[in-house]
Amino acid sequence: MEVKMFEEGQLYSPVTVGDDGQVEVHLGDNHPGFADQDYRARRSEIAGAALGWKPGEPVPRIDYTETENEIWRTVSREIAPLHAKYACRNYIAAVEALNLPTDRVPQLDEVSAGLKALTGFEYVPAAGIVPLEEFYGSLADRQFHSTQYLRHHAVPLYTPEPDIIHEVIGHGNLLADPQVAEVKRLAGAAARRVETREALQVVADVFWFTIEFGVLHEDGDIKAYGAGLLSSYGEIEEMHEVEVRPIDFAQMATVDYDITHYQPVLFAAESFSHMVDEVGNFFATCDDDTPQRLGAA
Repeated sequence: MEVKMFEEGQLYSPVTVGDDGQVEVHLGDNHPGFADQDYRARRSEIAGAALGWKPGEPVPRIDYTETENEIWRTVSREIAPLHAKYACRNYIAAVEALNLPTDRVPQLDEVSAGLKALTGFEYVPAAGIVPLEEFYGSLADRQFHSTQYLRHHAVPLYTPEPDIIHEVIGHGNLLADPQVAEVKRLAGAAARRVETREALQVVADVFWFTIEFGVLHEDGDIKAYGAGLLSSYGEIEEMHEVEVRPIDFAQMATVDYDITHYQPVLFAAESFSHMVDEVGNFFATCDDDTPQRLGAA
């Protein structure tokens, strides 16, 4: 088997540090902010704050601009009706429990304060891509690596890469639910436990089709519980137009998927509790022999 690289990493713009210590975020030429020098400088500034952070130190606070706060307000306002229509009940309850501001960008330490009280999770800053082992492994310690930048203001309802809106509106609110938080912790423990790259990729692939893009049956309809759906204004509406299959970990570990487009296939749990039981048990029992059992090796 040819082992796939961590495909989600392709979404993050590369971050480099020059010999002079200058941090630079390299945006692709199709990025909405590519020609905006002020945006590029701002991205590099925020990335530098994350790179300068060390575990045990307070998470750096970002002095968000009015433009950045307006992006947060716009997304919060526009996506709320979609959540009411398409999100599962547990997500809606978690949003209420975490009670993050909708009129400004929350600081990561604010998110952590709310999550610690609810599920014990905390947020730590990321400049961009975090190595696969570190990102997933830290979930075992109830830590979530999050970017702090926002998408370009020209297209507030679209981002070509995970920004703080995805990390917080999607993952942060989900982590306020104790059962989802435990499933994520189990995913982290699985990533720490396995030793082969093939097994680690299976953990990542199942995480993609569940925690990122999972759906479930609720009240006779398909509802979203995946962070990628819940933070995407466009994709959450499209999920009823795609093929929906029952949960199948062998398919999740072997099906080809393109992270740069809306997902054409989603996997649905029979209910929220079914998702917790099945996905949680998969991560709890995943080992280095799992890829072979699933036909992914």
